[in-house]
Amino acid sequence: MNTAEAPSTTPALPDPWPAPEPSGPVRGTVRVPGSKSLTNRYLVLAALADGPSRLRGVLDSRDSRLMIRALISLGAEIDDLSPGILQATPLPTGADAGGSRELTIDCGLAGTVMRFLPAVAALGSGTVHFTGDDAALGRPMGPVIQGLRALGVEISGPGADRGHLPFTVHGQGSVGGGRIEVDASGSSQFLSALLLAAPRFRDGLHLVHTGGSVPSPEHVGMTVAVLRRCGVDVDDSVPGEWKVAAGPIHALDTAVEPDLSNAGPFLAAAVATGGQVSIPDWPSSTTQIGDRWRTILPAFGASVEFTAGTLTVTGSLDEAGQPLIAAPGEIPDTGELAPTVAALCLLADGPGRLTRIGHLRGHETDRLSALATESRRVGGAVEEGEDFLAFDRPATSLHGTTMDTYEDHRMATFAAVVGLAVPGVNIRNIATTAKTMPDFPDLWTRLVGGALA
Repeated sequence: MNTAEAPSTTPALPDPWPAPEPSGPVRGTVRVPGSKSLTNRYLVLAALADGPSRLRGVLDSRDSRLMIRALISLGAEIDDLSPGILQATPLPTGADAGGSRELTIDCGLAGTVMRFLPAVAALGSGTVHFTGDDAALGRPMGPVIQGLRALGVEISGPGADRGHLPFTVHGQGSVGGGRIEVDASGSSQFLSALLLAAPRFRDGLHLVHTGGSVPSPEHVGMTVAVLRRCGVDVDDSVPGEWKVAAGPIHALDTAVEPDLSNAGPFLAAAVATGGQVSIPDWPSSTTQIGDRWRTILPAFGASVEFTAGTLTVTGSLDEAGQPLIAAPGEIPDTGELAPTVAALCLLADGPGRLTRIGHLRGHETDRLSALATESRRVGGAVEEGEDFLAFDRPATSLHGTTMDTYEDHRMATFAAVVGLAVPGVNIRNIATTAKTMPDFPDLWTRLVGGALA
């Protein structure tokens, strides 16, 4: 059965969903599914490769299904061999690359789909319309559109000149390539979107970043690493510049690492309750931003141990046996980890400040505004700046309430972490976690209830 057509197995959930409350420190071992960031990068490269690829440990989520469905509509073949293992036959090339086709790609709310696939569509022939969820229509796309136009790709439609969905890519069967400049200070995905398809451009790509610092640079490093893994020559020796040589993308036979960002709420549960949580199969070396948990969580007083491929986080308890969450001070550049870090800041015994996170305003929702609103809703005091959040009210002032998720999976897990320490938290649309982790409600309930100890 084709993965894109597989029915959802997520059970119906009450809405709002009562956040599970622990009876004491949580303890358990949690196996998290494959990385969404790696899954969707590997899928794009498999679709552009020089032969069939096999991917193991693939994430099955809304974002990955949207990517698979889109690639199939563009002409790739992607089939299940067994649970978590996919066989991908690449897109046709040359005269067989689409002809006079006209199709629509539904991006949902997936940044990787809406940003990575326009360049792929430009390599084919025909008209490809890009649209998505209502919330996706406000997500920034300008640098991708501008970069492709600079390469000679025709892009039209009501959102194109505003730098948003919806828009239409008019593929001519090839892209010339060469040197272009983009401002990727709003999202590292703007760079990855162009880099992933660059080996298939006739003259390769010399990509120059012209703005301020690139947020979440690990994601660009991840893109470079997977390109090199496919035999692509990438020169990133000059800061802010990437030169990708034209040439084949070799087929893949690889396993997808666990999603270390999605591991964050489970590790935070150890901190919030003074318990202990282990994540097996943690890579010793990785480009995932989630590896920062090793350095972030000690700022809250937790201990972190990495042994034989398992990361274990142990929270602190005071003399009375109650959770002790230290004031973290300033924590910069948390990227997509920010909602979970914000939950711990809200529960901490002293001030915490998340800085250089302004780009999160262009994620699934304006995450800074959403985090500030929901923190205040539960009784917290938070100052919201253009690119920072500062927490300073003691956790003793927090109270139960119903928290909104804004169709954002990380806002849902933010609320779940808060609910570990604040009785009476209910979460609207917990099912939005299916974007990257469909089993989150079940895993969370089992961990908090002691079933994973």
